[in-house]
Amino acid sequence: MKTKHLNKDTVERAWYEVDAEGQVLGRLASRIATVLRGKHKPTFSPHVDGGDFVVVTNADKVKLTGLKNEQKYYLHHTGYPGHQRKTMLSDMIRKHPDRVIRRAVWGMLPKGPLGRRQVKKLKVYAGPEHPHKAQKPEPLPM
Repeated sequence: MKTKHLNKDTVERAWYEVDAEGQVLGRLASRIATVLRGKHKPTFSPHVDGGDFVVVTNADKVKLTGLKNEQKYYLHHTGYPGHQRKTMLSDMIRKHPDRVIRRAVWGMLPKGPLGRRQVKKLKVYAGPEHPHKAQKPEPLPM
């Protein structure tokens, strides 16, 4: 019996919905990354984007453990000498809660063109409403 390899023409995608309220950020992000990559499917191929779409709601109510709320920060550089910027996690959740989940998931995906394609299937919203009701997303089994 020959091994079947997945290619972009034979991929079947599903839509899943996750309510992030009360869920721990890292555990949620690792489950989402697994679904975006397609590792939960028996047809997983590491070189093909065979994952499913994930819609995350209530991103502003994600749970953090330990002292991350006061101690964790994100760094970025503007490109000018001495212009490294630090943003505290608590400020990021208050201003842009979707970026916190997106960045946590992006850290768990492969870097390069494949990972960039996979992260585009992640849709994150701060509140309980989202515009993807027509796709009939199912609850993601955790």
